[in-house]
This record gives sequence, C-alpha cells and structure tokens, in this order.
Amino acid sequence: MSELKFTKEHEWIRIEKKEDEELAIIGISEFAQEQLGEIVSIELPKAGGIFRQGQTIAIVDSVKASSDIYAPIGGKIIEVNEELIEKPERINQSPYDSGWIAKIKPSNNEEFENLMTKEEYDRYIGELK
Repeated sequence: MSELKFTKEHEWIRIEKKEDEELAIIGISEFAQEQLGEIVSIELPKAGGIFRQGQTIAIVDSVKASSDIYAPIGGKIIEVNEELIEKPERINQSPYDSGWIAKIKPSNNEEFENLMTKEEYDRYIGELK
C-alpha cells in the first residue's frame, strides 16, 4: 500500500509502469467505501475522456448517498472497470484491487507527487473521525 497516494476527497491512485508507458489506476479508499455503505451503482467515465485534476470522473451511488469521484491527477482515461456496472459491490469488497474505477494516462507527474502518502492520509482521516 505504500505505492498508493490519496486525495482529501478519498480517492486513491497507484502508478503502474508497463513497458515504456505509465498508467495511473484510480479508486476510492477503504474509508470512503465504509462511509458510503453498500454501493449499488456507478456511472463510469468514458474511455478516451480527458480530465483535469479535481474534475468529476465518476459518480457512485450507495444506499446512503450519491458521491462524485474526482480525478486525483489530470490525464486521459485509457480504461474503465466495466465489471463494476454489473458488480458495483466490488468497490466495497476490494477497494484497492478489483474495485478500481479507471486507468488514466497522466498528463503531469508532479500532480501525483503532491498527493498524500498512506501515512499522511491515515492522519487526515483520523482528524475527521
């Protein structure tokens, strides 16, 4: 989990290097899915879409609320987790693995470096409780 970075809006991001290409995988944190409760649907972004850091890329609906998911960094959506359309509960079951939401080709690696580490994020959510 040390390779994960987090936002104050509770998204996580992990950079994956494949061959010469860097892709960032995005999802919501364990804390976020606990706060939302049972997730019943998700509106995914379209592959090929270009987003700026902080822009809404998806909407998650739970039994408690509807919540926007924001791009932790800017870039182009390369792939979305289509399985979440049929099985949105994967976000609850495995937020850091099979519950990922989108893969994005970063447009600015500095944005990634400026996000919170796991330790910083844990302190941040500790302050919220």
